[in-house]
Amino acid sequence: KDTEIIVFYPDDGVSAIQKRQMLTQAGDNVRVIGIQGNFDDAQRGVKELFGDTALEEELQRKGYVFSSANSINWGRLVPQIVYYFSAYSDAVANGRIKAGEKINFAVPTGNFGDILAGYYAKLMGLPVAKFICASNSNNVLSDFINTGIYDRRREFYKTVSPSMDILVSSNLERLLYSITEDDAAKVSEWMQQLTANGTYNVGEKVNNRILEEFFGAWVDELETKETIGRVFNDNEYLMDPHTAVAWRACEKYRLVSSDDTYCIVLSTASPYKFSDVVLEAAGSEEDAKLEPFDGLRKLHALSGLPIPEPMLAMEKMPILHQEVIESADMKKAVETALKL
Repeated sequence: KDTEIIVFYPDDGVSAIQKRQMLTQAGDNVRVIGIQGNFDDAQRGVKELFGDTALEEELQRKGYVFSSANSINWGRLVPQIVYYFSAYSDAVANGRIKAGEKINFAVPTGNFGDILAGYYAKLMGLPVAKFICASNSNNVLSDFINTGIYDRRREFYKTVSPSMDILVSSNLERLLYSITEDDAAKVSEWMQQLTANGTYNVGEKVNNRILEEFFGAWVDELETKETIGRVFNDNEYLMDPHTAVAWRACEKYRLVSSDDTYCIVLSTASPYKFSDVVLEAAGSEEDAKLEPFDGLRKLHALSGLPIPEPMLAMEKMPILHQEVIESADMKKAVETALKL
């Protein structure tokens, strides 16, 4: 009640099942709009809307206030902080670690939100030794952690782990604010350099401070698929591509550091959302060519893992949202949706 929801997503930057989840949304207060661009284009457009003072005044006249459901909104991180404490508590309860023992977390990362929540959990007292920041081929974050230089001036890759296909990681700004002991002026200067030049360098002192907390590793497409197949064959555990990136990054960390500290790998999505990739990795290339819902059933037959009922139900649900726009037209779309 009293809420209007507008979703922007990269039209060619999500899996078939993810897209179906959005296009079949039936709420009368929901509008879903694809954009011709990637996640960075969508997020940049939303930030521009948030910073548009004329639009803000018009919204206020109509009784509207903007908020965001992704990690532009700090409130997105709050429940994620809880996950880290919950996972740690489970590890203690299951006898895997002793209370107070430091552990590691491996996190598949694109916008740096989930892993930042883990860092905040550590600041709140959670015993964490190292955060393993796992990137896919869009490895801007792992490069930054290892060098102190953030450089978005690189090729953008559309990968099998699309939620990590990001070159401008918004929440890194929040980490830098914390690492520099709340030096807002310095962080603002770096962000201005990123906007103007596409790059910034935090220097050796700040970089060393980051390296104390984080290890950066990236995983390519072949490694991602190999990891899905290998873990399924060895452990009968079926993981989605994003989780596989984090798993493989954890293996790489252990290989180069010889650190066998107990590590929790964050699993961020159902493998059924990416059934074609998972089937190719754990089954056969022919399986990967199946239609999305046939793929769900094939993956169930292969793994025995229950298919989420809402996902199966989408097969018979009507497509309600078919609008696709240029990212430059996002403001116009909002004005139309809210009848401004």
